[in-house]
Amino acid sequence: MTYEEFNNYCKSLPATSYVVQWGNSHVWKVGGKVFAIGGWEHSDSPAFTFKASEQNFLFLNEVPGYRPAPYLASRGMSWIQQYDAQDKEDKDLKYYLSESHRIVSLGLTKKKQKELGLNQE
Repeated sequence: MTYEEFNNYCKSLPATSYVVQWGNSHVWKVGGKVFAIGGWEHSDSPAFTFKASEQNFLFLNEVPGYRPAPYLASRGMSWIQQYDAQDKEDKDLKYYLSESHRIVSLGLTKKKQKELGLNQE
């Protein structure tokens, strides 16, 4: 996945906003909370960072091309970075980005979720 494809996918998720920060990283937020970061790697290869469920964090920690996210995971947060993946893994990355969006949105207040039209039953 390229950064352009990453940005287009994150933009397609509901109630997202975009900012460039932390050394020109592509930072995507839902309700003002970060759910995905494109960049943030000292390499020419794309790197994508996202919040993961505890189960996915433990699983991806063992998968080649994924690692606990620098800085975030070292502070006890369940964030993973995909740093060396094949194009065939784009479908998996989209799933994990969607899950990160969902996990972060569920952490917003009920009022904020309703205001943004998220997680309404």
